[in-house]
Amino acid sequence: MKRGYTESMNIFKSTRFNWWQLGILKWATMFFGIAIGSLWPEVFAPYAYVLVVIAIVAGIYLGLVWLKGK
Repeated sequence: MKRGYTESMNIFKSTRFNWWQLGILKWATMFFGIAIGSLWPEVFAPYAYVLVVIAIVAGIYLGLVWLKGK
């Protein structure tokens, strides 16, 4: 019996990254954001203040989680 590609992909699996792999992820995210910002500024300009507020709140939250630790 021939087996086809029937296995499902689990996108929520646990993965551990090294510090340099997370650095690559951060750089990729930053460059992706720069590319979007340079290509579509008129799309995101009306939402600039909202996006900055969301970024600040998310940064504060992650900073508190980091300081709290486990």
